[in-house]
Amino acid sequence: MPGRNKTTSNYSCPELAVGQQAGEGSRDARGRSPLGEEEGRGHIGPGANVGDSDIVKSPSDPKQYRYIKLQNGLSALLVSDLNCLDGASAALSSEEEEEEDDDNSESEEEGDEDDDSGAEIEDGREGFDDEDCDEGDESEDDDGENEDFNDADDSELEELAEKEETRKRGCTEKQSAAALCIAVGSFSDPEDLPGLAHFLEHMVFMGSLKYPDENGFDAFLKKHGGSGNASTDCERTVFQFDVQRKYFKEALDRWAQFFIHPLMIRDAIDREVEAVDSEYQLAKPSDANRKEMLFGSLARPGHPMKKFFWGNADTLKHEPKMNNIDTYARLRDFWQRHYSAQYMTLVVQSKETLDTLEKWVTEIFSEIPNNGLPKPSFGHLSQPFDTPEFHKLYRVVPIRKVHLLSITWALPPQEEYYRVKPLHYISWLVGHEGKGSVLSFLRKKFWALALYGGNAETGFEQNATYSIFSISVTLTDEGYKHFYEVAHVVFQYVKMLQKRGPDKRIWEEIQKIEANEFHYQEQTDPVDYVESLCENMQLFQKEDFLTGDQLLFEYKPEIIADALNQLSPQRANLILLSAANEGQCHLKERWFGTQYSVEDIDKCWSDLWDSDFELNQDLHLPEENKYIATDFALKVADCPETEYPVKTLSTQQGCLWYKKDDKFKIPKGYVRFHLISPLIQQSAENIVLFDTFVNILSHNLGEPAYEADVAQLEYKLVAGEHGLVIQVKGFNHKLPLLFQLIIDYLSDFSFTPAVFEMITEQLKKTYFNILIKPETLAKDVRLLILEHGRWSMIDKYQTLMNGLSVESLSSFVKAFKSQLFVEGLVQGNFTSREANDFLNYVVQKLQFAPLVHPCPVQFRVVDLPSTHLLCKVKTLNKGDANSEVTVYYQSGARSLREYTLMELTVMHMEEPCFDFLRTKQTLGYHVYPTCRNTSGILGFSITVATQATKYNSELVDKKIEEFLACFEEKIKHLTEDAFNTQVTALINLKGCEDSHLGEEVDRNWNEVVTQQYLFDRLAREIEALKSVTQSDLVTWFQAHRSGKKKVLSVHVVGYGKHEGDSEVPAVSEVQSSSSGEIPHLIFLPASSLMTDVTSIKDIKAYTSTLNVLPYHKILK
Repeated sequence: MPGRNKTTSNYSCPELAVGQQAGEGSRDARGRSPLGEEEGRGHIGPGANVGDSDIVKSPSDPKQYRYIKLQNGLSALLVSDLNCLDGASAALSSEEEEEEDDDNSESEEEGDEDDDSGAEIEDGREGFDDEDCDEGDESEDDDGENEDFNDADDSELEELAEKEETRKRGCTEKQSAAALCIAVGSFSDPEDLPGLAHFLEHMVFMGSLKYPDENGFDAFLKKHGGSGNASTDCERTVFQFDVQRKYFKEALDRWAQFFIHPLMIRDAIDREVEAVDSEYQLAKPSDANRKEMLFGSLARPGHPMKKFFWGNADTLKHEPKMNNIDTYARLRDFWQRHYSAQYMTLVVQSKETLDTLEKWVTEIFSEIPNNGLPKPSFGHLSQPFDTPEFHKLYRVVPIRKVHLLSITWALPPQEEYYRVKPLHYISWLVGHEGKGSVLSFLRKKFWALALYGGNAETGFEQNATYSIFSISVTLTDEGYKHFYEVAHVVFQYVKMLQKRGPDKRIWEEIQKIEANEFHYQEQTDPVDYVESLCENMQLFQKEDFLTGDQLLFEYKPEIIADALNQLSPQRANLILLSAANEGQCHLKERWFGTQYSVEDIDKCWSDLWDSDFELNQDLHLPEENKYIATDFALKVADCPETEYPVKTLSTQQGCLWYKKDDKFKIPKGYVRFHLISPLIQQSAENIVLFDTFVNILSHNLGEPAYEADVAQLEYKLVAGEHGLVIQVKGFNHKLPLLFQLIIDYLSDFSFTPAVFEMITEQLKKTYFNILIKPETLAKDVRLLILEHGRWSMIDKYQTLMNGLSVESLSSFVKAFKSQLFVEGLVQGNFTSREANDFLNYVVQKLQFAPLVHPCPVQFRVVDLPSTHLLCKVKTLNKGDANSEVTVYYQSGARSLREYTLMELTVMHMEEPCFDFLRTKQTLGYHVYPTCRNTSGILGFSITVATQATKYNSELVDKKIEEFLACFEEKIKHLTEDAFNTQVTALINLKGCEDSHLGEEVDRNWNEVVTQQYLFDRLAREIEALKSVTQSDLVTWFQAHRSGKKKVLSVHVVGYGKHEGDSEVPAVSEVQSSSSGEIPHLIFLPASSLMTDVTSIKDIKAYTSTLNVLPYHKILK
């Protein structure tokens, strides 16, 4: 598929969609809701909200825009979403607002710039997706929920309930937000202080002259339902935040001090260096990061691509000390030189008039100094990879189990051609998966599973010195043996494109697809939107700020041809990742320790590629796309409008819930179905067979459904714990065609032994790659203890390693399709009759019998004893220093009111937890408390990701306990004002309107797939919150801290001196992936630090002695 996602590197590889994986879900920042009236609302004068007419925007975009430039040189784009307001979101009256001002006097607390807290997505099915191995990004997306249609999850009730909680506490359309981009990044790092730009991004958060409290800005955001973050790229650094509208102006003033007069006190340097170092340690096991570092090392001497952008304790602390370098002084010098107003682009979005926003921005940001110096420029450092080291074959030993071939070209910078988008055109063709494509051909040869091509538009892949075009192919075991042939097929396709030249029909088809999406675009979260726009302002002309990164404007075949003609085999670099390379890779990259070797391209292939080699007649351009929508009319309702979904069809075989969109009024639809079967959970073998079945089905659909995918119709198949989940969304006009295609392939499911072998081999790699991550292993262990009847990832991996037969899969699929209960949800631009047609088609096509007995869609949960349990296991990734410590407190089967009390407790806990465990104790980079809903049983936990080279996991556990003791005292002395402020913030978060139809669908689907059907859950929780008192909060927390507390600590222990490992192998030196065998977990005993715990050394034996709680749904 084409790779143009700015947040995703092309250096990535897909995983198969599997079940019961223990991966942490997104831990996005919580707080997002409007509050209060815009300044002067009701008294808006003529022209107060008139935007710039020359800024091109979508006809579906109700916002107003104005561009201004301050006297200090800062450029700002003002975004007023005043017109997005409707009656349902009416602001507070001035009387109420005045009353709130009295209650909410500010108290300085501390926060964090990396908000990893909040309600957790309690599941972890891995998706067959390229983003799965793009971890470690400095932007902290945490496998973020970007509506990824290949990501699947585990432990569904816990997962879905907490995913919904993340959404309703992360719904930011009515939030106010700002982002600022500075045209400086890691390219500007001094040679003797690698990572300084990244370190400065951390340090400016730590207090200012005007607001001196360290982390005070983030404490302010937390208090008012907001979040903040920042990221450092090669040539740009971006800061962004969002907050409730009422507090936006003050938040702007606090935030602007980062750039006006940050304190950056000496005392904070050593502590924050540890945070940067922990971030680096967490990034080291990422193959994507390791590959980028290796690729950068191929640049010519003196080019900034060779620099170490991350920074760590050695580069920022130890080595400077040895070389008498004053890091503190250099940090201040760097800020003065590079954080200058004329390099900055600012975007602010709020429900204010443009005049009000202009006034605020001018007042606050005019104070940012302008040093009068020219912006850093690197355009003169062209052709960084025109070196003898580039056109080679690099064999790399990865951390994960994967065969991946990356073919990369370094082109001249392409940013200036954004109106033509030559690389988008090329990637659209190279990444195509339909008939005549590279991937279609390779799949038929059983050589490849996935292909991603293009330029991710990150600073690493596109900057002032070059633009990368990369094609990454995920190979099968057989494909690895034929990787040169795979490369040849790619070169044949590119040569075909070169000979044909640019095709206007194809370009116009891409243009039409992008234009349709832009014309009928849905609103996005303001914090994401302003972040994107502030970077766009650095790249595009004013009129193209909103369109430059999406639309195709001008067809210029000569520009496309020029880019195409540079993609010759002679200019390509090959990187081959495989565990099979182990033993022949004797070189080591300095910073990440990646083992690799370098060799000339095989002479036989090199000679062939130097010649006028023949084209492949099986490769050709895609045909005209039949899935492109042409009818965008809104349907006339055929039944009364309802606030919530209603059941329109119900039989013994299934039921359908339906709601017509009467709010967003866009020609799009969402269709979701859950095909439930009791067969799946009957054995570990059945679960593995189900995973295999779903992945073969996805494989079979890859070619026929791809045209729909590129036409903005997205689909997702999820191997759920209790059934197959089918999700389809996009323009409603052609959506039924795609849905019917999926059901047809499900009905006529077939496979060959070769496909079976290919998918099961890849599934082994997927399971393995889940197990070697400390965070996913920790979750798998925790849920294995808590959920009765759960099969662990190791159970599944061992089952697969023992072997499955073609016959067993055929028998399973036949049995699965014979008896089902099907439940669906249809929302959007459909009539009720059209909605019913979806369920009718499923029933008629599959011809299944109804279930004899209802199938539960959740697990039962064990009742933990009133003691402290410890399950401590060694990481399965040998040499990895990273440890994961989670301390979980079980609450039990509770009510909606008690659920809101737990939420409120965690909200109060977030900032002091971060301050104590990360800022002051420097235990790790990721530190966060979490609400947990495990199959209807409530609890909360605190997680710290640390390193065994720095801390013992039991010491970290003790520090978590120390924090909770301090926190108990804190909430006992909480003022009434502070308590009421937090309650109000949580009510506003839950009362926040959906920013787009997908959010409403997600929330309703959560109720359907968990069979709870409490569609007004948010309203009920708000009512419950209104009756909560501070005394209730203290009583609830103390009940979980009393002598009857039920505590489970799960430690996944890394390799390091603090865990008794005298000789720690480097991650790259000991590859557990080489053997492929994981016979069992290695349980570790408790040390003298934790003598008061009960150690679990056999999970199944121990949990068999515990009582099992009844099934529970939180309905009242």
